[in-house]
Amino acid sequence: MEKRVDIDCKGNQVAAGRILNLLNADAKVTLLSPREGLNDEVAYRVDQKQVEYLDKRFEPSDLDDPSITMVLTAIDEPDVSTIIWKLCKEKRIAANIADVPPECDFYFGSVHRDGPLQIMVSTNGNGPKMANLVRKRIESTLPPNIGDAIAKVGALRKRLRQIAPGNEEGPKRMKWYVVL
Repeated sequence: MEKRVDIDCKGNQVAAGRILNLLNADAKVTLLSPREGLNDEVAYRVDQKQVEYLDKRFEPSDLDDPSITMVLTAIDEPDVSTIIWKLCKEKRIAANIADVPPECDFYFGSVHRDGPLQIMVSTNGNGPKMANLVRKRIESTLPPNIGDAIAKVGALRKRLRQIAPGNEEGPKRMKWYVVL
C-alpha cells in the first residue's frame, strides 16, 4: 500500500516549501485546498501533476484513508487547524500544524542538499527563520562541489566492498580507503 501525506493549505509559501521537501523525499502528496488563492509555486506543482490535488476544503472524512501517514496544515485558521490536529490524534496520524509547535508531532528543518549531502537544521518549531539563518551560515562554509566529492567517495566505498566484501575485511578496506 502506497503511503500518503495530506496537506491542507491556502496555497501559501509555507505549503510550497513543505510540498517541495516532501517531493524531494519521494512522498506521495495529496493537497486539499480551494484553487483560488494557490500561490504560483503550489499551482505549478498541481499543474505538473506532481501532487494529487483535491480542489476543496478539509472535511473530517478526508482522514478515513488508511494510507495517510502524516498530515500537514498551513492555513490561517487556528480553530480549523486544532480540529484537524485532534482528529489526527484520534486516528493516530502524525501531524504538523504550521506555526503551532504544541500541535506538532514532528518539525521541519531548514535543509541544504548537494547531491548525496543533506544538512538539516531544526529549532523544533521555536525559530524557523533562525534555523534558516544557521543553515545558510553552514552552507556558506562548504567547499564548492562537495556533493560531487561525496558521490565519488560513495562510489569508492562501493568498489572496495566488492573487492573485500566480508565484515572481517573492514580494516583492510579502511587501510585502502585512507591511502587513496
